[in-house]
Amino acid sequence: MTPKNIALLAGGYTGEYEVSINSARNIATELNPEKYKVYTILVTRQNWFYVSADGENIAVDKNDFSLTIAGEKIRFDAAFITIHGTPGEDGKMQGYLDMIGIPYNNCDAATSAITMNKAYTKSVVKGIPDLYVAGSVQVFRQQKEAVADQIQHLKFPLFIKPNNGGSSVGMSKVNVKEALPEALEKAFAEDEQVLVEEFIRGREFSIGIVKFGNEITVLPATEIISSKEFFDYEAKYTPGVSQEITPASLSSAQIFRIKSIVKEAYRLLNCKGMTRVDFILQEETDDFYFIEINTTPGQSANSLVPQQVRAAGLNLSEFYGRLIEESLR
Repeated sequence: MTPKNIALLAGGYTGEYEVSINSARNIATELNPEKYKVYTILVTRQNWFYVSADGENIAVDKNDFSLTIAGEKIRFDAAFITIHGTPGEDGKMQGYLDMIGIPYNNCDAATSAITMNKAYTKSVVKGIPDLYVAGSVQVFRQQKEAVADQIQHLKFPLFIKPNNGGSSVGMSKVNVKEALPEALEKAFAEDEQVLVEEFIRGREFSIGIVKFGNEITVLPATEIISSKEFFDYEAKYTPGVSQEITPASLSSAQIFRIKSIVKEAYRLLNCKGMTRVDFILQEETDDFYFIEINTTPGQSANSLVPQQVRAAGLNLSEFYGRLIEESLR
């Protein structure tokens, strides 16, 4: 059997570039070389390129999404997108691949664009039974001087975060009104839109959802216990700052309710492939509060989804292979 040519797209235009490279490295290691010939394509603002075995940077021909290596034109059977943030998680790369006619592993352009925007996503999912969303205000850069009036109905403490960001880059928690300007500047450095959201006190979790064929599978949840005040970029990527418990300690009733909620969110948002929902179970009520859905979750060896795949008793190599085969259906 001739292996399929897979373009593994990594990098991107954000501060999550290195996170994406680590994800790609793990995926490339796990994919079965007898079934898939993997070409890691690095995407930057300046260029899209493949680094050959002898260290040469070979540019992608964007006219037909191909490579020419030693005179041979390489065309791809499918793309595996593992770019966190723009342009791989917000629909831009998906739109390009749709036009070129290359199948890919994750959500389509419309779903990717909506889910990248935290405020829009919350508007779509908030009608789901047993799902709650924190009170929030979406602030656009040109309106930031009026933010004090816009957030009068919100209760402190508040989270300030880029509306389209990932990995908690640019995020702050503020306890008093005087701390708002600095937190807003930090968030606006990452995005043109900022979400100001009420803080929900409780246990924080993350849970993977995947669709193979017509079946939506929910992986075991991970509980995140951070030694910091909240799960920011440092807490996510610095060893020892946070504890991640997979599978999380949840009752059978909680697991049943969580699975029902996240499956409905996946369906309602028309997701495809592998996604991950972050949520909080509120301390006083045990209510499920939606934080965000991540349509291109991290895949480095110790990322949450690989942890959850292993906890479910699944083989990671087969799991990634199934994502590719699903895209080719």
